[in-house]
Amino acid sequence: MQLPDASELIESLEVLGARLVIVASGGGSEAISHLVTTPGASGVVIEGLVPYARESVDTLLGGRQEKYCSPRTARRLAMAAWQRARARGADPERAVGVAVAASLRTLRPKRGEHRICAAVQTLHSSTVANLLLDKEARSRGDEERLAAALVLELIRGSVGAAHAASEPIGEPLLAAWLRPDERVEWQRETPPQEWIELLAGDRKSASVGQPPAAGGPGRLLFPGSFDPLHEGHRRMARIAEEIAERPVEFELSITNVDKPSLDFIELRERIGQFAGQTLWLTRAATFLEKLEVFPGSTFVLGVDTFVRLADPRYYGGSSAGAAEGVARIAAAARGLIVFGRVRDGVFLDPAQIDVPAPLREIAYCVSQREFRLDISSTELRAATDASRD
Repeated sequence: MQLPDASELIESLEVLGARLVIVASGGGSEAISHLVTTPGASGVVIEGLVPYARESVDTLLGGRQEKYCSPRTARRLAMAAWQRARARGADPERAVGVAVAASLRTLRPKRGEHRICAAVQTLHSSTVANLLLDKEARSRGDEERLAAALVLELIRGSVGAAHAASEPIGEPLLAAWLRPDERVEWQRETPPQEWIELLAGDRKSASVGQPPAAGGPGRLLFPGSFDPLHEGHRRMARIAEEIAERPVEFELSITNVDKPSLDFIELRERIGQFAGQTLWLTRAATFLEKLEVFPGSTFVLGVDTFVRLADPRYYGGSSAGAAEGVARIAAAARGLIVFGRVRDGVFLDPAQIDVPAPLREIAYCVSQREFRLDISSTELRAATDASRD
């Protein structure tokens, strides 16, 4: 089968003022060539990227991925594409990030699945499609064209359209491409206005869940990625509450220094872990930014974060910048409650870690007797993925 003409799609995107970056990893790059060879594409497509090797994907996403063909990786690539569009001058309302992560037929039979995951990120929604293919049922060329067709249809159904959350994207148009037992699984998250403002940079923080305490200094803040929130985090929170004699409030930054921002589907999933708790969503990727949002607060930290507070690598490689950052932290934070962790079978005691005196003076170091729980977030995510598979 041949890909449909993209003229109408390009025209509709141009009318909307869309500015698009598209990333294809492992397959689906025909979607890029199909778009950019269509008249008018120069007014819509900013750039197309093909990070084919895993190392290239790791560079784009700021670290090694646990799975390179998955809905989550496709969403991260789409967010990275959206942010590249923004960095290249696209207005947040007009920026569109598109990505496909595919595992397709190779010269030798694959032990794993043949799968296509495609995603589109805009300021107003995160959308992802997941298609498991009948194994060895198509040529590589046919799988490539199907991947491109899925990407193009996902763009058509995600940009400038007010679809209901239950409406399937592109099923009728893709039906001719699919075998009888193949189905496109898709998910879309249309966020509340506060999340949109956070992603756009128009807001620094927003609370969700249990209403926070009255404003002002004196909060007990537990920042983290919480991917996932586990029993270790919960025990840390309980111990910190006993020490500080205040309820803990969690903080999750949607931005990251080295990685793409969290998409709306990811945000919804992580927020769902905090039932009955106060959770702050912020754009505070660094500790100094967190202090700007929550001055005079006490922070709950792991020993790894405690060490990073004084590491010159996180201050542009400058020792003077690190010393200045440490001084600002010591002046603006009410205190730090620091927990140790196990690394390579050895417990890292925060009381024994070499940190500058200003940090040591505001830190309460929780002993191994008070807290030790050997839990790995990476292992928990791997177990969750295995159970889903």
